[in-house]
Amino acid sequence: MSTALQTEPNLFSYRKYWAQRFGIAPVLPMSKAEMDELGWDACDVILVTGDAYIDHPSFGMALIGRLLEAQGFRVGIISQPDWTSAKDFAKLGQPKLFFGVTGGNMDSMVNRYTSDKKIRSNDAYTPDGAAGKRPDRAVNVYSHRCREAFKEVPIIIGGIEASLRRIAHYDYWSDKVRKSVLLDSKADLLVYGNAERQIVEIAHRLANGAAISDLKGIRGTVHFVKQIPEGWAVKDSTDVDKPGAVMMPIDPYQEQPACDKKPEPINADEKVIHFDKLLLRNRRAQTVIRLPAYEAVKDDPILYAHASRVMHGETNPGNARALIQLHGTRQLWINPPPIPLTTKEMDGVFDLPYSRVPHKEYGKANVPAFEMIQHSVNIMRGCFGGCTFCSITEHEGRIIQSRSEDSIIKEIEAIRDTSPAFTGHISDLGGPTANMYRLACKDPKIEAACRLPSCVYPGICPNLNTDHTPLIKLYRRARALPGIKKIFIASGLRYDLAVESPEYVKELVTHHVGGYLKIAPEHTEQGVLSKMMKPGMGSYDRFKEMFDQFSKEAGKEQYLIPYFIAAHPGTTDNDMLNLALWLKRNGFRADQVQAFLPSPMSIATAMYHSGKDTLRKVSRTAEDIDIPKTFKQRRLHKAFLRYHDPKNWPLLRVALKDMGRSELIGNGKQHLIPSFQPQGIIEAPEKHQRFKTKYTGLDNDRSKKSNRQPGNKKSPKKQNNSQKD
Repeated sequence: MSTALQTEPNLFSYRKYWAQRFGIAPVLPMSKAEMDELGWDACDVILVTGDAYIDHPSFGMALIGRLLEAQGFRVGIISQPDWTSAKDFAKLGQPKLFFGVTGGNMDSMVNRYTSDKKIRSNDAYTPDGAAGKRPDRAVNVYSHRCREAFKEVPIIIGGIEASLRRIAHYDYWSDKVRKSVLLDSKADLLVYGNAERQIVEIAHRLANGAAISDLKGIRGTVHFVKQIPEGWAVKDSTDVDKPGAVMMPIDPYQEQPACDKKPEPINADEKVIHFDKLLLRNRRAQTVIRLPAYEAVKDDPILYAHASRVMHGETNPGNARALIQLHGTRQLWINPPPIPLTTKEMDGVFDLPYSRVPHKEYGKANVPAFEMIQHSVNIMRGCFGGCTFCSITEHEGRIIQSRSEDSIIKEIEAIRDTSPAFTGHISDLGGPTANMYRLACKDPKIEAACRLPSCVYPGICPNLNTDHTPLIKLYRRARALPGIKKIFIASGLRYDLAVESPEYVKELVTHHVGGYLKIAPEHTEQGVLSKMMKPGMGSYDRFKEMFDQFSKEAGKEQYLIPYFIAAHPGTTDNDMLNLALWLKRNGFRADQVQAFLPSPMSIATAMYHSGKDTLRKVSRTAEDIDIPKTFKQRRLHKAFLRYHDPKNWPLLRVALKDMGRSELIGNGKQHLIPSFQPQGIIEAPEKHQRFKTKYTGLDNDRSKKSNRQPGNKKSPKKQNNSQKD
């Protein structure tokens, strides 16, 4: 990690809390009986999660729980509680310090609903995949129940759901801009990102007698302020990115000249100061950017897009400024992102004494998510790709945080020696991406100052180190371990980076592909790709050429499985038709398809809501971009991806005729779909439960309970997408 960002105390340098005398728990307790076995009279911290409790570092609550335990605190877990009353939330007694609340490893709405708002029939983070074990908007509901159980105990919310809803955000499921989850949950403090640094500092400060209201200014946290702290200057967001004429600057988030007309200060005694560049640079750390208020952005998509652009410009921990946003009479203060963990700290987090198995309470029940990851190893976190539809940067950050080679090897050996189900195969060695391990800016000073949203779009930055040698070395050492038969690479491969290292591609293709390698070009059309900030198909073609060459040299029959997204902002019907023709021309048949889901806070979600290309400066007169919003159009776009499915042919015939492309209907090889319909196969009826209102009624906690792995290797030209719609 960049030395320019080394300003925080080491994660493991704090003096341990007195409760360390109780030692390490075999598993974090989920009942009073387990607490009694450990000799505890109370928990210092109780973590509430919407997931089953798996004591494994891939599960956020296990990682945070073990980290707090390593600091000397007694940590209990309340997993998937009955949210219809406060009873389950009181079963471990009153925590001495705080409740930590998360919806789980996934946003609870994404977990329950598909991109077409269908209710999913299973939940991968629940024993036996049972659905309905968590409420919608779980962070809100759990927080309210914690407050009912113990009114005076501080509540700290975190995890992906809180992280991506930390600011006024567009909510796809209610089709409106919602307040920060900190208000809706009525929690005391929000931590965003992976949150190790902030949660450790918070726990120690509370243990030392601080009040929760005193915990202001901690990086990676969100809280309320009554007034601007002394010594801070306020910069209006329109000075950073003035909504105005549409243009395409090199840096879409570069600061623009101040507006001619300055907005009135929110408070009469609040001084809004406009700096020249030199003065701003000197006072940057003590400058907060005022975003448009919630009441403004909720009714104005252009202002929402503007706020989104400004927020995304403040994601680099080396130069990010605090943000403030008024919600009614309350001022929401969003501190800059946390300083990334060092390699030594990452090792410390992953070397904690996880049992690596589900809690004994679940007996022989299968937790699908655990089955998927139990033999995989996380080697890094973060992503500098900046894909507009992805939320990794908003959550984990843009700077890559990598573990040491020794720490990774140690974990592989632990899996080999302790997992009863291990057969010699490591299912993945990766992270958010497969091949960003130890990649970073060549100059720490440039890295700390950079404000570009991506290091690889529209091309790879010349300041980016793309050397894959450390990763190649890791692969070779890992597969040479005794008892290791095969190591697969299943994380998303950034193929535009991979082609910069032919040696890496050869290593990957020769030793770490199990017949199929999944990659994600996402689309074939440049107009759509430009809205995604994804490379063009030229990079895909270069990678495929290398893949085929090295597969042949290794004497292996292997296939690339490309993933594509339907209905992304900026996509027209013709774009999807051209993608379908590319799929047919190349012999691909998608078994499952992925439609764009507007997740909270992402850049593409701002496009979806505003109808504008928010990678450019937005204005009310800017040209609208195509936004596939209606169910009919989204269904059509998915049908183009599955052009080979007879159930889609009636819909596609009508569409092709309407588009003036009837020549693509016929029974020859040059046609996209046939003119006949097989007997007994009709267009699929719309048999699914959908939202019947804009709002599911979850602010008042009256949430209702509701009730395949990819892999078909019979046809080398079939593809499977992990998100089923």
